[in-house]
Amino acid sequence: MTQRDVLPPDRNSVTHKFQIMGHEGYLTIGLFENGQPGELFVKMSKEGSTLSGLMQAFCRAFSLALQFGLPLEEAVRRFKDMRFEPMGTTGNPDIPEAKSIIDYVARYLEHQFCEAASTDKPA
Repeated sequence: MTQRDVLPPDRNSVTHKFQIMGHEGYLTIGLFENGQPGELFVKMSKEGSTLSGLMQAFCRAFSLALQFGLPLEEAVRRFKDMRFEPMGTTGNPDIPEAKSIIDYVARYLEHQFCEAASTDKPA
């Protein structure tokens, strides 16, 4: 059985405010000691809604997958381009359009953690 890499009780994190077609949310990314994501939390403006509940379930599953060793690049590849409402314009110039909240989260992770990591690797 694969070993779960649990984050320490005190950890660094990044919190990012986003909006997609008027739906506001906050993405918080807990980081392993090496600076890579180890957990996700998405807080939506309509607490208790179906959307909020589904986002919490997605984040829990995504976090467990990362903690059990799923490479971030593979997770991003699986969730990027998922298409459902809400979708549309965002307030982020690096991600001007999102096909869903999950698409936005995957693209944000890719932009902040995958692309930076690939430019640091020796050629």
